[in-house]
Amino acid sequence: MINRILTLSLILLIASGITNVFGCTNLIVTKGATNDRSVMITYAADSHTRYGTLGFYPASDHKPGDLCEVFHYENGKLLGTIPEVAHTFSVIQFMNENQVAIGETTWGGLDSLTSQPGAILDYGSLMRIGLQRSKTAREMIQVMTELVAQYGYATSGESFSISDANEAWIMELIGKGKYEKGAVWVARQIPDGYVSGHANQARITTFPFQKTNNWNDPKQTTFHSPDVISFAKKHGFYKGTDEAFSFSDVYNPLNFGGARFCDARVWSFFRKINKEIRENQDYTNYAMGKFNRDTKMMDQTANPNGYVSNRMPLWVKPDSPVTLQQVMTAMRDHYEDTPMDMRNDPGAGPFKSPYRWRPMEFEVDSVEYLCERAIATQQTGYSFVAQSRSWLPAPIGGIFWFGVDDTDGCVYAPMYCGIKKVPESYALGNGSMISWSETSAFWTFNQVNNWAYSRYNLIHPEVEKCQSQLETQFANEMKVIDQQAAELYKQNPASATDYLTSYSVYTGNKLVADWKVFYQYLFMKYVDGNVKNSDSRKLLDNGNNKNIPKMPAQPGYGKEWERIMIQGTGDRLVVPKSK
Repeated sequence: MINRILTLSLILLIASGITNVFGCTNLIVTKGATNDRSVMITYAADSHTRYGTLGFYPASDHKPGDLCEVFHYENGKLLGTIPEVAHTFSVIQFMNENQVAIGETTWGGLDSLTSQPGAILDYGSLMRIGLQRSKTAREMIQVMTELVAQYGYATSGESFSISDANEAWIMELIGKGKYEKGAVWVARQIPDGYVSGHANQARITTFPFQKTNNWNDPKQTTFHSPDVISFAKKHGFYKGTDEAFSFSDVYNPLNFGGARFCDARVWSFFRKINKEIRENQDYTNYAMGKFNRDTKMMDQTANPNGYVSNRMPLWVKPDSPVTLQQVMTAMRDHYEDTPMDMRNDPGAGPFKSPYRWRPMEFEVDSVEYLCERAIATQQTGYSFVAQSRSWLPAPIGGIFWFGVDDTDGCVYAPMYCGIKKVPESYALGNGSMISWSETSAFWTFNQVNNWAYSRYNLIHPEVEKCQSQLETQFANEMKVIDQQAAELYKQNPASATDYLTSYSVYTGNKLVADWKVFYQYLFMKYVDGNVKNSDSRKLLDNGNNKNIPKMPAQPGYGKEWERIMIQGTGDRLVVPKSK
């Protein structure tokens, strides 16, 4: 029997407009780098046609001979079938009941390797199936790479963040194109106490070559395909020594866009938590696409191949333990207080908007210009912070903090990884990019965000305040929920998961309902360029109890923008002194 649940879910994702446009961001934080000893990875799924929903795939038992249909994650084409395993774990979007989580960013890579005839598994199906079959991050890497070796890889180069309650990894993988079935890949464990990240540019450079992948050896912190170097040499992609081989530089050669549009997003996170990255101008130059090619790298290792030498390290140690709130805040970054801050040039408009509508590159008088690509962006479909906590039973320890639309204006709702269903407001099939739903989380959050874009420096501070209050409320509530669920789990694990399901579903649906009311308040307060008086998100009347407001403030455009407005107008807008 075919796995119809996976089939239906993939079709619904495709119908919702899932397309990949090289626009995602992942941050990775290890257990020893956090203030509470949790492991965290993040993912912003960015696309102008991506509809944000929360997928759910229940655990299931399978009979010998059962098959899983594999549909291409983006275009819906049936790629083939693979045998099912005896038992598959439940998955909520990209985290399973064992606290294993995964995120991705696409970087494409060498053109000759981006298409593989007859391949069955693309990146999206590979992630989902891997989660359904894995108990740990290491096992996830093994499952994914063995599947690709057997059935081929149907998409281009990818970076993956893979975590469980104890470890976090980065894996980079690209297919072998027309040359062979399968892929070449490298996976590296992020050292405990460090953070990493990736954003549409391959990040693994040199690495310690291993003779074998001993999956059960906890001391082995690098895994890779046995031919990751020899394949490149065989087909003329690399001619140097094995010791100087760089996965990123060979399979995804770095260019200006790879730094400025992609790695700069990782830099924006690193600089917030690491003094060396923040203060070293070489790293700032790198993020802005200004390259050095010295004989030695920044860590003083040799650079015989002449690669970019001022690249950021793959991981950095934070100056102090990182909190959940810091990670969420990092996902809302627009390069504030950096040379790429978008709030202060004319493109920001009179209301200091850190957003630029697409395209990202444009030409004026034969000169090409760019719009910055920050972590927070208007076209995010959904994002998450997957938090795994080793001190709790797995169904309780895993928290999938989930938000829809722009990270800057989302609220991360806590979804326990062991739940049995998801809130209707976030569910697959509740609306789409071309069909409205009044109960849809995606459209509700889009209403608030798009309204805030219109006068960002006035409206967004209210959004940020409400966002912070709610996320703090959830974090405080969960201290109690964790404790009660843990007690229930000792007596009856099923009762504990029922309890967590009820909490997650109620919280998600109530959040969307409350956010809809919040939008109504914001719309009324800021309509027509005015700002009505309010107190604690309640609009005030003029004191006569007739629902008539006081005369609203009219803040206008500000002196700085008024000067811009009159440039080039001559005396057309001048008011004569004698009217």
